[in-house]
Amino acid sequence: MITPDDELADAYNEALELEKAGDHAAAAKAYARVLALDPDDHGGAAVRLAAMGLGDTPVRAPEAYVEMLFDQHASVFDDILVDQLGYHVPLLMRQALLDHASGSYARLLDLGCGTGLAGVALADMTSNRTGIDLSANMIDLAAEHELYDELYVGDAVSFVEEVEDEAWDLVAATDVLPYLGDVAALFAGVRRIGTASAVFGFSTEVLPDAVMGGRDFMVGPHQRFVHKLSYIETALAAAGFTLLHTSDITVRHEEGTPQPGHLVLARAV
Repeated sequence: MITPDDELADAYNEALELEKAGDHAAAAKAYARVLALDPDDHGGAAVRLAAMGLGDTPVRAPEAYVEMLFDQHASVFDDILVDQLGYHVPLLMRQALLDHASGSYARLLDLGCGTGLAGVALADMTSNRTGIDLSANMIDLAAEHELYDELYVGDAVSFVEEVEDEAWDLVAATDVLPYLGDVAALFAGVRRIGTASAVFGFSTEVLPDAVMGGRDFMVGPHQRFVHKLSYIETALAAAGFTLLHTSDITVRHEEGTPQPGHLVLARAV
């Protein structure tokens, strides 16, 4: 007997095979079937369609997809991200803070904290540390560092929009924007929960303007969002931040090819 889960798995595998074979038109039909079977989109069909240029660009990656993606990879996350993909954004943020916003911070909010790489990098610069991540498995690993005073399983945007009676003077989001398209709600929420002069540090991924065209953001070929720097700057100003620093960085390597991005520091005004 074929169960609904079997039917979904078969549909998703068929769509992946068609995509890898280069038959994007057939893959798009297969992904449409996946979405009909799984409206919550645990497999990220919507972002895969957008990456192929055959679907509308969503405003963010589906929460169910991000949660499943990181839950599945939690046990090998640091090995894959740091050792294989050359990801060092938390260390780059640490240096940027030392160079452009030096000092000690009373409270760090680590959005999308994952296994706690940013918490480790910023530990000696902060007195109190709070982490939040959609993946419960990631939170379990972050707790093993024994650096965080509080850890929450949940969505970063919802957290900064809804948390009450809290204020942080340093907010880090070192690998969050690649899973968000529209950043307005995140930036406004960070300003809402920040102190009067809070510092907000984050990373983005980019593609050449010729690929971006007139778009402020889009889903890139590796199913992650890329953003125009001008859009980021405008969104920060609208949310109540002034730009402190931007730098071109290599976010990670994909199949040996550097993935360019930006490291951004802003201060609440």
